[in-house]
Amino acid sequence: FISLTHHNNQVKNLITNKNIILIVEDNIDVREFIKDSLGNDYHYEEAENGEEGVKKAFDIIPDLIISDVMMPKMDGNDMTRALKTDQRTSHIPIILLTAKSGQENRIEGLETGADDYLTKPFNAKELHIRIDNLINLRKKLQEIYSADKFAVIAKSKHKLKGIDVQFMERILKVIEDHISEEEFTIENFGKEVGMSRSQMFRKIKALTGKSCSVYLRSVRLAKAKVMLQGREANISEIAYSVGFGSPSYFAHCFREEFGFAPSELVK
Repeated sequence: FISLTHHNNQVKNLITNKNIILIVEDNIDVREFIKDSLGNDYHYEEAENGEEGVKKAFDIIPDLIISDVMMPKMDGNDMTRALKTDQRTSHIPIILLTAKSGQENRIEGLETGADDYLTKPFNAKELHIRIDNLINLRKKLQEIYSADKFAVIAKSKHKLKGIDVQFMERILKVIEDHISEEEFTIENFGKEVGMSRSQMFRKIKALTGKSCSVYLRSVRLAKAKVMLQGREANISEIAYSVGFGSPSYFAHCFREEFGFAPSELVK
């Protein structure tokens, strides 16, 4: 069940096309300072402690989290550990903020899986730069997780590690198992991996830069390309075997994806 609030948030974010930043901080003045410092480049969500931060992160799947370390109910280190070990949120970059200085505290924060660490008082420009760097790094990872490249990497002899890589391997396995089913949808995806529709959408979008439906289509087409190159069947048969109900629509999508017609591979 997906609430109307979830749906409205998702539509809003798609329309504004802004990255979502979740600010987890028990001091409202600090939350406001962070938002004022970063300006209108992002869409902001807020939580007052780590426990609330975990719940909200599961709910909205933000693009990045900025969190204080010392908070009531659950501190930033425990929150980070919880989010980084859950496949729904493991991909989300987390920046920890703390009033404590010293290498030991910094190491503790990074050991939880945090992606970056800043000591208060922090420079607003530095925070902005670190956010941009983490988001740009994720874009580079999206290139690795592109349908054709990752399919090759995932099938290599060396088993890839990391919760996000394992998640993507699982996604490819699910698609492979259902690749001939034209009606296989994002809802089916969610059921297979234990995520809601909105969680699945945000996770796939973050890792691949594509929506679930577009990524699914890309994997279908990548599979078809390999089959065409191997002369495994004619174009129509291959189109049906990877879940396209119409050979003409398959040809259109293929050209859109790769820049040339499928017939050029079988000349």
